[in-house]
Amino acid sequence: MKPGHTYHRFPLSRIATFDVMSAGKKKHHISALLEFDVSEGRKKLREVKRAGKTVSFNAWILKSIGNTLAKHGKAASFRAGRRRIISFDDINISMLVEKMIDGEKVPIPLLIQKVNGKSIPEITREIENARNQKISGNDMLLHRRQTMAETIYYCLPGFMRRFIWQYILNHPKTAFSKMGSVSVTSLGMIRKINGWFIPISVHPVTFGIGSVIQKAVVVNNEVVIRDILNVTVLLDHDVIDGGPMVRFINDLSKSIEQADAFCNIEENAALAADPTA
Repeated sequence: MKPGHTYHRFPLSRIATFDVMSAGKKKHHISALLEFDVSEGRKKLREVKRAGKTVSFNAWILKSIGNTLAKHGKAASFRAGRRRIISFDDINISMLVEKMIDGEKVPIPLLIQKVNGKSIPEITREIENARNQKISGNDMLLHRRQTMAETIYYCLPGFMRRFIWQYILNHPKTAFSKMGSVSVTSLGMIRKINGWFIPISVHPVTFGIGSVIQKAVVVNNEVVIRDILNVTVLLDHDVIDGGPMVRFINDLSKSIEQADAFCNIEENAALAADPTA
């Protein structure tokens, strides 16, 4: 008797995932498995929501990443030939948003531009609009129409699609305009995971956002329960060395743990309450 089995058709967007994985394996990424204390940030998040602002945890993390990378531009640089790198003034972040396509949840990239120049509420709205956007199984990106070239891409054989990706990565300005310089995958927001996952990426900087887990930590010589976020960071060793990597991660840790990204929101709320301030 033959064993039972079922064939499942996957959306065309997954073909691009195959090609990104193949190209990503060629990158010289260094992986850092980190823990960030987000207790203060979650407290600020609740306060801002009570004040009537629409903000999300993911938007706050993206804003923290954007602000920190704006001060460490080389961390998000691309190689430009044999002996040069190119860095961009803006921080454009590609974030995966899970969409329901043909009865199956599929991750689709959303490119959020100029994250370092946007507020947390603005980033929140952009993510929510993307989640509410209706798309088809052929769409590769959110927030813009698919071009004819992207439609043709799916019809090409694998070696030609991989050649296109290699061409894009060899032309940093094209890569930056198409996919940004940073990618964020937030699997921990789907289900609670007490651990880390290490993504594969073609971006100079990639973040794998895990779950928030309550852990006992030492604060001011006392053991307290804090909210700890597990994060994996991939950094391209071709464009940044160990010392700058550590300084970038240290500044990012401070920004997240001190909830610096909420400062502008609090200042605006204070000015609204007291216009003479």
